[in-house]
Amino acid sequence: MAEGESRHDKFKRLAAQRVTNALKKIELIGNLSSPGYEYTQEEVDKVFSALQQTLDNTKARFSKAKKEETGKFEL
Repeated sequence: MAEGESRHDKFKRLAAQRVTNALKKIELIGNLSSPGYEYTQEEVDKVFSALQQTLDNTKARFSKAKKEETGKFEL
C-alpha cells in the first residue's frame, strides 16, 4: 500500500488493474471463436459454465464479507 493510501483507494486501484486484466483475458477467449479454430457447442458451454461459476463464487465472497461486518447473528 502506498504511503497515505486509504484502504478504499487501495481497493479501487487494485480492482481497476485486476478487472482490466481479466477483461483482456476474456477477450482472448473470445478470439477462439474465429474460423481458425474448431469446437463443439459442448466445449463452448463448458468454457462459459466455468467462467460463470467463478464469477458467481467471487461475487458471493463480497456478499459474505458485508454480512460478516454487520456483527449480526442470523440462523
